[in-house]
Amino acid sequence: MPFDYDDQNIFAKILRGEIPNDTVLETEHSLAFRDIQPQAPVHVLVIPKGPYVSYDHFAQEATEAELVDYVRAIGEVCRMEGVEEDGFRLISNAGRNGVQEVPHLHVHILAGRPLGRMLAKA
Repeated sequence: MPFDYDDQNIFAKILRGEIPNDTVLETEHSLAFRDIQPQAPVHVLVIPKGPYVSYDHFAQEATEAELVDYVRAIGEVCRMEGVEEDGFRLISNAGRNGVQEVPHLHVHILAGRPLGRMLAKA
């Protein structure tokens, strides 16, 4: 998958302040905010502030500080939202077959109800 970053994607616009968001947590290298079309009672997106298309792109090219900040931000959002006890799902889609809708790395933290199986047999 090529790592051509589109700086006009919706998350880039959110990071530039062009589109408002419901911020849950902001750190030096990460931003977490509530999904505008939640699929569960808790549905928070966590994005890095850098121009990364997917998790593999981020893992290959992010700085050590960005990597640590992003992983810790995800953990902090889980703590803040109180999802550890009953469980949660962490999803990151990548590319066409992964049905990635926004070409900026993001993870979905979903919780607050039973979520069912992730994939049905093809």
